[in-house]
Amino acid sequence: MWRPAQKIKWKPQPGEWPTADEAARARLFSPLDVGPLHLRTRTWVPAMVPWRATDDGFVTQDNVDWYARFAAGRPGALVLEATGIRDIASGPLLRIGHARFIPGLRRIVDAVREASAGQTRLFIQLIDFLSIRRRPDPQKFLGRYLRLTDRHRAALAMHGASDTTVREQLQRLAPDELAQVLTPRELENLTMGERERVTDLHLPHIRALPQVLPGLFATAARHAREAGFDGIELHYAHAYTMASFLSAVNDRDDGYGRSLDGRLRLPLEVYQAVRAAVGDDCVVGCRYLADECIRGGSGVDEAAHFGLAFARAGMDFLSLSRGGKFDDAQQPDIGWAAYPYTGRSGYECMPHHVSDAQGPFGRNVQAATTIRNAIRAQGLCTPVVVAGGVHGFAQAEALLADGHADVVGFARQSLADPDWFTKVRSGHGSAVDLCIYANYCEALDEKHEEVTCKLWDRVALDEPGIRKTRDGKRRLTPRPWPPKD
Repeated sequence: MWRPAQKIKWKPQPGEWPTADEAARARLFSPLDVGPLHLRTRTWVPAMVPWRATDDGFVTQDNVDWYARFAAGRPGALVLEATGIRDIASGPLLRIGHARFIPGLRRIVDAVREASAGQTRLFIQLIDFLSIRRRPDPQKFLGRYLRLTDRHRAALAMHGASDTTVREQLQRLAPDELAQVLTPRELENLTMGERERVTDLHLPHIRALPQVLPGLFATAARHAREAGFDGIELHYAHAYTMASFLSAVNDRDDGYGRSLDGRLRLPLEVYQAVRAAVGDDCVVGCRYLADECIRGGSGVDEAAHFGLAFARAGMDFLSLSRGGKFDDAQQPDIGWAAYPYTGRSGYECMPHHVSDAQGPFGRNVQAATTIRNAIRAQGLCTPVVVAGGVHGFAQAEALLADGHADVVGFARQSLADPDWFTKVRSGHGSAVDLCIYANYCEALDEKHEEVTCKLWDRVALDEPGIRKTRDGKRRLTPRPWPPKD
């Protein structure tokens, strides 16, 4: 994992907790209309993938329990994890690309409504992603998978040699010698694992993405409405397909890249297709990047341009994140796939408690403020959701009072303590279990293991009836608050 050169150890800084009366008067716990939907409070739990689905994308009881546990804390809005819009194998990630997934997703909707007594609104995050393969064993890659061409023979001065002879020679080369023989993309496939890009226009299915994706997103949105979700969040962030279209490194030459308008074209067409599919009475917004945080990537000025375009198009909210790209991911071990949160951009998305002078708290606030101000300057009131290291009431309240945000997102803090909202609102803020930003959860996510928090996953393991991880060593949800015993 990338770490800043400075090694400053930070601790949570929640500040003073409010009394129940003070909380009742707070902006954080005041209502807000998001499009046609009324939120009881301006608190938001962003999407986090817990890796609890079946390998074929169906909802499990562990998924249901997970979201019911968050809903018990009664945040204003809760966003279901990134849910795949294609009906393809994608591991233990929820899917919504076929009607057969609707009944399971409806179980989550019902559980959230029951656990929150109807107070928490439930959105679903819809995602598309391209193929990525594990880093191969070098001998297998060179001996079997590399597609040999005349270029390789010429570089090795082996004109007319058999494939077997060429492959044997490649397997004998030192890494620096291989770098002179392989193309940059072949070398990346060897050292990082093969990864598709939206700019791979030589691949017919990549070239066809602009024609295919609006319909896939629209179908998924219809399924979400049928399952009973209150709203839809389009995943336009991080290392995935739609964010890659928005990226400054998108140089597609078919009208869907290069210029700002070209890069915006497909995200807007997807939104328009989804809006047509679900109607004006359904909330539709997106999560996108305030800054890609990569060399040559989109910065905050471009993000402000995107936000203004989304607001003008009619999106009901904009949820801002940052970084989390494959472009600067660290090399994975052989047999593992690259993880987009291992480089500097990944650190900006999920900073650690060992940090630089800026620390792990509020790293996205300045960029978010620029974007929100640009939207407000044009007379648009689209709510902006800001997250990133928020764990204290005073910090959250200041984001709203100072015009940085309209809604405050609590991701890792809500994972550490789903009851943060209930505790603070009832005057029991001192009982909050504060996230320590050790990124224990991130390490589990990288391995696609069930995500939990080190603050509670080994507590009361002998408690009757609790569900545990597959290895039986961790509980899957924290104990209720107040404890029943």
